[in-house]
Amino acid sequence: MDAGVLERGGVRLVVDGPRATITLDRPDVLNAQTPSTWEALRAIGESLGPDVRVVVVRGSGRAFSAGLDRRMFTGERVDGEPSLLEIMQGSQQEADARIARYQDGFRWLRDPSRVTIAAVQGHAIGAGFQLALACDFRVLAEDALLCMAEPSLGLVPDLGGTLPLVRLVGYSRAAEICVTTRRVPADEALRMGLANSVVPVSGLDDAVDELVAQVLKPMPGAVSETLALIASATSGVSDDEQLALERAAQMRRLTELAKLAGKL
Repeated sequence: MDAGVLERGGVRLVVDGPRATITLDRPDVLNAQTPSTWEALRAIGESLGPDVRVVVVRGSGRAFSAGLDRRMFTGERVDGEPSLLEIMQGSQQEADARIARYQDGFRWLRDPSRVTIAAVQGHAIGAGFQLALACDFRVLAEDALLCMAEPSLGLVPDLGGTLPLVRLVGYSRAAEICVTTRRVPADEALRMGLANSVVPVSGLDDAVDELVAQVLKPMPGAVSETLALIASATSGVSDDEQLALERAAQMRRLTELAKLAGKL
């Protein structure tokens, strides 16, 4: 992968065996995101091999991510990438394709082939909140604040955040969070199901390391198949369809175990 893509996006990647750690590394602007950030995230998703089973996403410094870099509202290019206004100066098809490419930077985090964990300290605003929502698990420090700020800027959340938000907290609560654009503190996020756990700021790294260790204990195939089943269960399939998916997944697992035991 081109290291320049990561540098332009202000993103660091460390792969240590089955674990990859992605760090948004622009602490001077609270890890605000630009199109180059999304390109870097997309490139990481395309580059990780099957041996990587867990991905941790975190921010450098005192914030996870404060959302969009405000330069994107100036009308001028940001690090060579178009501003929000420039995106709409082309055709509708071009704008749609460009936004879809940005969404790809987040979409791969929901792929059941690996477990993804957001380690959230401080602000997770707008695009930062959506990045945390793209992950399977969210471990929050006690100072975390979550906010879907896009409507306050005249925009909508368009990086894939609305679907997981509704799945986690339901329509009414999701609508209230988005429309009021209020900041949700860590303790409330835990009560409503947005966080898997809340820990002291000083204990965030240890809590994430422990969760990674637990996630790596089961067999990889069993984890990915189970994540896929959980995703299908929340997608509106019927009982019979979900039961059929469970049977098919179990038969694949039994076949794999039989091969490992030398019985097939």
